[in-house]
Amino acid sequence: MNKMKMLCLALGMVSSFSSLAATELRYGLEAEYPPFESRNSQGELEGFDIELGKAICQAASLKCSWVETSFDTLIPGLVAKKFDAINSAMNITEQRRQSIDFTQPIYRIPSQLVGKEGSALDATAEALKGKTIGVLQGSIQETYAKEHWEKQGVEVVSYKDQNLAWGDLVNGRIDATLVMSAAGQGGFLSKPQGKGFGFIGKPVVDDKILGSGIGFGLRKGDAETKKQLDAAIDKVRADGTITKLAAQYFPGIDVSVK
Repeated sequence: MNKMKMLCLALGMVSSFSSLAATELRYGLEAEYPPFESRNSQGELEGFDIELGKAICQAASLKCSWVETSFDTLIPGLVAKKFDAINSAMNITEQRRQSIDFTQPIYRIPSQLVGKEGSALDATAEALKGKTIGVLQGSIQETYAKEHWEKQGVEVVSYKDQNLAWGDLVNGRIDATLVMSAAGQGGFLSKPQGKGFGFIGKPVVDDKILGSGIGFGLRKGDAETKKQLDAAIDKVRADGTITKLAAQYFPGIDVSVK
């Protein structure tokens, strides 16, 4: 076999491998945040983001898989190429854009405090002064609480996963926890342990910290994956998939991106 034929064969093999890689997508997620993502009693991944991820892969003709890690290590894991996209209810914020890129916003969920019913608390620094508020480590809720409340005398405690915060709330070790409202409703208030608890005050507001909506995190400069996923997101929005999944997992919550 002459050198030219060997070169053509080698290039063909590289092209084949590149094509194969382009048909697969590895999602990174933190699977302790129902109803967005969690594991059921059979150990299977379930939740809004799981079904959304499958629908987007189908629309993009991609084979998808999931890689689990803690929420605060999702961005480092993406940068280190442990997976190809973050699919874990991650809000698009200016701070995160310094490290990674995002797809277009897919959906949006307000953030609210959850605490004891009748506690006379409110989602303001004045009402929470001297109280202890739990947040998910690495979340925008953590950033918001530290910026708006901790500096005003509110103790902010960060947790590796939200289930630990729910446990401390039930046991009285914290006074409230700031979460996305859908996580509060589906992951706690609708369950037996959530009896006697409820949302406190109105949703908190700060577009700079809380972001423009939730999308998939991508490595800086990965324009091809962004183009492919944005087109798939357009498809699942147009065919009603996002609205249908939202009604199933977040009943009564408007998730549309304004």
